[in-house]
Amino acid sequence: MAQVEESKTGTQIEVEVRKIGASDVERVSDVLGRAFDDDPFANWMAQQDERRAERIRHSMKVALTRMTMPFGECYTTNEVQGAALWTPPGKWKLGLLQQLLLMPSIVKTTGLRRVPAVMGGISAVEKKHPHPPHYYLMVLGTEPSLQGKGIGTQLMRPVLERCDREGAPAYLESSKERNLPLYERNGFRVTEEMTVPNGGPKIWLMWRDPK
Repeated sequence: MAQVEESKTGTQIEVEVRKIGASDVERVSDVLGRAFDDDPFANWMAQQDERRAERIRHSMKVALTRMTMPFGECYTTNEVQGAALWTPPGKWKLGLLQQLLLMPSIVKTTGLRRVPAVMGGISAVEKKHPHPPHYYLMVLGTEPSLQGKGIGTQLMRPVLERCDREGAPAYLESSKERNLPLYERNGFRVTEEMTVPNGGPKIWLMWRDPK
């Protein structure tokens, strides 16, 4: 793909970015599970027991297979070193039937007793979601040992270039403050900080106007 841009994060690695296929699902779920192992929002969602890591991986697989991949805007590298999961304009919000169908998977992540609290927190985040049509970066993660080497920027590039061609904005939420510079280098800006209700973490809401 396009050449790697320099950043302040150290040695950069050039990768080949491609769309995720059905045969990649398990490997992508594995790498995202590792990438989000220390993520505040993922750990707030997942019940903190001996199956915590498995629960986080499961939530990543659901985000891939049920919430983003059907729309055809999910990307990885040839070596599956990370993934960017997007939804196109108008597709981020789940209907009531979709939410009901996802409930068993949600329970598997949160544990039964925590479902009301987690769903309440997610609902509060969704109320902040912008209404104008936009591309939504639901998940971006790279292998922990490869973070800070420019792979995240390359994974975002296909959709961000499409945003610029189409004159479409993009949106994301981040629960790691140290990731904000990565997104800012790619044109995003923080529009709001919020603390997720019911014991959730602080998150940063970020918007990108097309170039």
